[in-house]
Order: sequence, then structure tokens, then C-alpha cells
Amino acid sequence: MATQKTTKKEKTLKEKKEIRWIQNVCTTMKNETVQFVAGLLCVMLALYMILAFSSFVLNGGADQSALERQGVTEAVANAASSEVANATGRSGAHIAQTLINGCFGISAYSIAVFLLVLGLNLMRTYKFNLKHWGICCATILVWGSLFLSITVDRWFPESGVYWGGYHGHNVVEYLNEQFGVPGIVIILVVVAILFSMYLTNSTIELVRKLLHPKSLLPGKDEEENVTFQSPAEDGPDVRDEETDLAAMTQSAEIKWDDLGSMTDDVLPGDMDLEIVAPIAEDKNDDAVECEEKTEETPNTDFVIEVNEEEEAKKIVEPYNPRLDLSRYKFPTIALLDKNNEEALLVDREEQNANKDRIIQALRNFGIEISSIKATVGPTITLYEITPAPGVRISKIKNLEDDIALSLSALSTRIIAPMPGKGTIGIEIPNAKSQIVSMYSIISSRKFQECSYELPVAIGKTITNEIFMFDLSKMPHLLVAGATGQGKSVGLNAIVTSLLYKKHPAELKFVIVDPKKVEFSVYAPIEKHYLAKLPDGEDAIITDVTKVVQTLKSICVEMDTRYDLLKAAGVRNLREYNERFINRTLNPEKGHKYLPYIVVIVDEFGDLIITAGNDVIVPITRIAQLARAVGIHMIIATQRPAANIIVGSIRANFPARIAFRVSSMVESRIILDRPGANQLIGKGDMLFLQGNDPVRVQCAFVDTPEVERICNFISEQQGYPTAFYLPEYVDDNASDGNNLDDVDLKRLDPMFEDAARLVVAHQSGSTSLIQRKFSIGYNRAGRIMDQLEKAGVVGPVDGSKPRQVLCSDEMELEMKLNSLNS
Repeated sequence: MATQKTTKKEKTLKEKKEIRWIQNVCTTMKNETVQFVAGLLCVMLALYMILAFSSFVLNGGADQSALERQGVTEAVANAASSEVANATGRSGAHIAQTLINGCFGISAYSIAVFLLVLGLNLMRTYKFNLKHWGICCATILVWGSLFLSITVDRWFPESGVYWGGYHGHNVVEYLNEQFGVPGIVIILVVVAILFSMYLTNSTIELVRKLLHPKSLLPGKDEEENVTFQSPAEDGPDVRDEETDLAAMTQSAEIKWDDLGSMTDDVLPGDMDLEIVAPIAEDKNDDAVECEEKTEETPNTDFVIEVNEEEEAKKIVEPYNPRLDLSRYKFPTIALLDKNNEEALLVDREEQNANKDRIIQALRNFGIEISSIKATVGPTITLYEITPAPGVRISKIKNLEDDIALSLSALSTRIIAPMPGKGTIGIEIPNAKSQIVSMYSIISSRKFQECSYELPVAIGKTITNEIFMFDLSKMPHLLVAGATGQGKSVGLNAIVTSLLYKKHPAELKFVIVDPKKVEFSVYAPIEKHYLAKLPDGEDAIITDVTKVVQTLKSICVEMDTRYDLLKAAGVRNLREYNERFINRTLNPEKGHKYLPYIVVIVDEFGDLIITAGNDVIVPITRIAQLARAVGIHMIIATQRPAANIIVGSIRANFPARIAFRVSSMVESRIILDRPGANQLIGKGDMLFLQGNDPVRVQCAFVDTPEVERICNFISEQQGYPTAFYLPEYVDDNASDGNNLDDVDLKRLDPMFEDAARLVVAHQSGSTSLIQRKFSIGYNRAGRIMDQLEKAGVVGPVDGSKPRQVLCSDEMELEMKLNSLNS
């Protein structure tokens, strides 16, 4: 028994030593210096292999006989006594001989490429996805060996280099016995297509185009279009069968004796090819044939039926909102700076020291814990502790300052308890923080593959995961933070995310910048993404006096969109646009594709001081109602005071972003709880939507990066103008217009329709005319002046709407007749 116990102890000790040895090796390999040296060796080996391979391809025949008689040991031993043509010496020649001729052929280059990528990644010169590169290099290694073996090796059998290697030769021989050469070709093609699908999503569309019959016969479409050309194809009007038949009969009744002097330029444009085509062969006989064809009704009906089918296909083809800017290219990732972002380093010594200090600080107050673990983020490390049974959570929560003192930390934040866990979280700043570049966020697979309507990728969480949200689901966002804590950078990150995902036809920005310098960088993309008033000089609104007019104009746009949604019988913008794209809504009835509108208001506190309630009212209306029609607001302030962020704003902005603020009171105003006052700054933020805030390190996007993105967009074709918002008319403001200047002999074409609208509603409202007829401020104002001069409505009466002087349409018609007489 004693011997057995001794044996078990020895085994246990041996296992522990092995585990400890493995842990030591893993810890050593995570050291930055060790990784750099290992990476440097990989890079040097890769370059040596590339040189050896290249030299072998050029001099392989001369070295092959000498190398095949010796192994590696003999080659090294005889290195001094014999010479080889390979530039890397006998060892390099032997490596090339083994990997190229003896294994995978020329595709062995992919081994050197992967070593090069691995080395650069370990040296942290570049950041590569090793899994992706490994799959690519392995696929090229095997597929290339088989492809070269079945092609080049068969074409050049006497070459000194085996292009596919022994591996390719043996596998091809086996496959040839099983499937034959056609089967091998099919296998290679299928693998190539699958590999291409792994690399890019456009492969599927390319294969579809190659397999589509029309793409193989490019002239077929043109022949069909000419053969069955219909007058209805030249314009939006669609004729019925009788009209088409009459048009074709009339074309057939031409005096064919005079056709000898006619050229192609003067032939009727709507004449069918079945009538025109024979003219080129024989002029005299063709006249008889054409007259016979016009008498045969079945042939004519046949042409009409095909025309109707063509028209039906055109009608059901979905509307493409991007068609106006079909060549628009989204910004590339190369426009963003990588910032030499390093992989996240885990400093074990710092972690262990902090763990010991946390345990000791809690013990000093009589609190014992049963476990502690750490999660490292870009700037913060989260230590999750499990208190011993009987320990009150509130007792730990009150020790924030004491723990910060014991750790000599800038600040600590205690989360008690952690949502969904039976632990308590203690967030402590890292000694060395990591910059989260916008490049790493935009290039991430999570952002590239997301399907949000308005995707915003703003940074990384404490667990180093990409943090994203859909602005259309928020639906409005309130941003606050003290000066210099990252608020402006955060707004730029939001705009940048949207620019990388949304086409100019799908998104417009209304930007209010009282500071005049924060958002001026976006001025070059005015004709692509910005919206403004028709009489506005600059798309970036910097004049505080125009802010109120712009916000009220957005309210008019909101009301107009609700009218369109009501007429379409849908509940939100997404459903409306889907119906419009599917052509179930008639543009002639005022329907159109509606882009999302994102309103960004910076320095909200300054606007409250200068405009007061005039700003609060339209913003509250937009926040309460605009979600369904695709209008979303982002307001930012560096003064989250109670008189700035009033109750109506807080109630209608459920999504909040808080950067560091100076006091707990300001934190409670922005987040309804403390926490923002405990952040460390430099982009450290809390995102709140719902019950519990999420701590995020905001991505850093510098001004030169934004300038490059905007210049890239502005250099492409844009719309003729910015997206015009409807002009707002203040019905209660008396502008002092002189009605003597109104000429009733030159009435607006919409005068009578506007008069009937006003009488039907019994309300003289300029905004009503503006909204119903989708016209601008100046024209709506002129129509209202004409209605007043004609006696249809009365003058402005303070805050009351204009009085309608015609009680019914009969009285109105009498006045209209008197004007026309």
C-alpha cells in the first residue's frame, strides 16, 4: 500500500511538473522579445527559402543529379568539397529539391509565404489573420501541385524541375485511374470555385453571369429588342392593343414606291423590323410582302403580345435607388490609419499584483473572497470576485476609494452585482492602455457582415469585442462628456461607420455645428450625403439663427413622410421603401424613395442658451414622432446640466453615451446613475440602452483620416445639389408683404388647386399648401399672398390661422370665375 501511495504521489508530482513546464513555455512564448526573435527567424527562413526555390528553378537540372545521390547529412559533410549552382548553397539546394521535386512542386512557395506572414505577425510589424492565411496557403499548396502536375509536367516532361512535385504526380495518377482526366479537371474547377467563394462573395454572382445564356450571346438581347420594338418602350405611356394596332397599320400604309430615296435616318422610328428588314434585300417584292403582313391580323397580334410581355417584365423589375449613382464606390479601408496597433498584451505581473492588492484591501475591512479572475480590455481590466458566504454586497461597493488608494489607480468602478453572474466586478485602468483604431473596427468581420439598417461600430468592449448598435433601433442618441474626453471623436466614429455602409441614396445628414470647426471637414460631401434648406449657403449649419428654421423644416419633412406612409398603408419607413422598390406605389401620386435622415446637433447647451424653447419644441417633436419615418437625432453637449438636458429630452432619448464628466450629479443626469464620473477619459465611455450600461473604449479616428474619406467621396460623381429639405413657413409671423405688388393676372398654376384645398380644410395655412403640394417656401408664400389678394383667405391674425372667406366650393367657384373673366 505504501509503495502504491508513493507511486501515485510520484505520478502526481510528475504531472504537475509537466503542466508547470508547459505553462512556463506558454508564458515565455507570450513574451514580446521572444515573439519578436521567433518572428525574425521565420522571416529570415522564408526569404532564404524563396531565394533557394527561385535559384533551384533556374539551376535545378544542374544540381539534381548531385543532390539525389546524397542525403542531408552527406550534403552538409561534402559542402566544402563540391559546388552547386544554387545561390543558397548545397543546404538551400537540398531544401528546394526536397520541397519542390520531392513534395509539392512550385506551389511550395506558399510554405515560404506563410512563414513570412507568421514572422511579420509575431514581430507585430503587421497584423494578419493567421487562420485565413493558413487555409489559403494550404489550399494553394495542394491544389497548385495537382494543377501543375496535370498541365505543365505533361507539357514539359524533360524539364529538370517537377512543377507539380512527386505529391502532385502520385495523386494525379491515382485520380486518373479512378475518374480519368475529365474527372480531375472537374474536381480542380470545383475546388477553385469553392476557394474563390471563400475569398470573396462576388464569386457567386460571377458564376451566375457566366452560366446565364444571355451573357454567352450578347447580341441576342439587342435582336429581340429590335424585333419586337414597341412605341411604349420609348416613354412611360403604355398604349392599349387598339392604339398599337392602329400605329402599326399606319406604318404599313407607306407608299413603298418612294422607299428608294429613303435612308435609315428617315424611316419611322416605331416601324417594326418585320416590315423594315426586307427593304435591304429587294424593294419591289418587299412592298407586296409587307402589305400582306399588315393584312394578317395574327402576326400583328403576336407582335403586340410580345410587346406586352416585355412591358410587364419592365414594370415588375424592382426599382434601384442606387441607380442615379450606380458607379459610386464606398470608401476603402486603406484610407484609415492602422496606428501600428499592437496585439493586446497581458502583463501577468501587473495582474497578479493587482489581485493581491484587491484581496489584501478587502481583508483589511474583514471581507473574504472565494475566487478572483481577470478579463483584460484595451484600457481597463475587469476583476471578477466571488465573495465568501455572508458578505454583504453593499459593504464591498462602499470601498471604491479604498481599493483605488491601495492600487494607486486613477479611479476604480465597482459593479455589484455583475448582470447575469454571481460575481462582483472591479474595473481598474491598465498601466499601459491600447489605442483602438478605427481601422481595426471597420475591417472587422463583424462590421463587414452586419445587416443593420444604420450600423454604428464605435469601439471595443472590456472583453476586447467589437461594439456595434443599430441607430435605427435606438432611435435617438444623447452624447455628453467634458471637454477633451473624446466626444467629438465619438461623433466622427459614428459618421464614419455610416459612410462605410450606406449609399448616398440611402442616407442623408443634417449637421448643426455652432463651433463652426468640428464638422467643417464634411463639407466636401455636400452633394452626396448632406441635406440643407434650399436657400442655405452652407450644408453645415453654423448660424444659430438658422438652426430653429432647419429643425422646423425637418418637422415638415416628418409630417410629409407620415402622409406618404398613411397613403401607402404601411407603418414604418422600411416597409414603405420595400413597397416602393417592388413598384407597388405609384410615383405619380407623390410616392418616392425616402432616405434615412440623421440629424447631428453639436453643442446643444449653447443652442439652449441662445434659442431656448424655440429649439426644445421641434427637437421634442422629432424625438417623439420621427422614428417611424426614418429620421434619427444625435445631440451632444459638454454640459449635462438639468437646465440643458430637460425632462422631455431625457424621456425621448433612451440611448445615451457618456464620456467622462466632472461630477456624480452630471453622471446621474446623463445616465440616471453614477459611473461617468469614474471613467478615465481619452475615449473611455459608457453606453446605455436599457438597464445596465456597457463600458466601451471608443475607436480613435483622426481628422486627416476623415478628410481622406470625404475627399475620396467628393471626387466621385454626386447629385446636382444637396438633398433639399422643405422650406418652413412661419404662419404666425407677419412679414409685412405689400399686397399691392401681387398681380392677379399672373396667378400661380397651382393657385386654383391651393384655393380648393384651403376651402376644403377651412384653414388658411401656408405649411398645409407647402406640405400637400411639395413646394418650397417662396412659392407657397406667393400663393398665400395671391389667395389673400383674391379674397379667399384673410390676413394674418396673430397666432391664429388665417380665416377662410369662402364658406363652400360654390362660393369659391364664383370668385374664380370672376378672376378669369
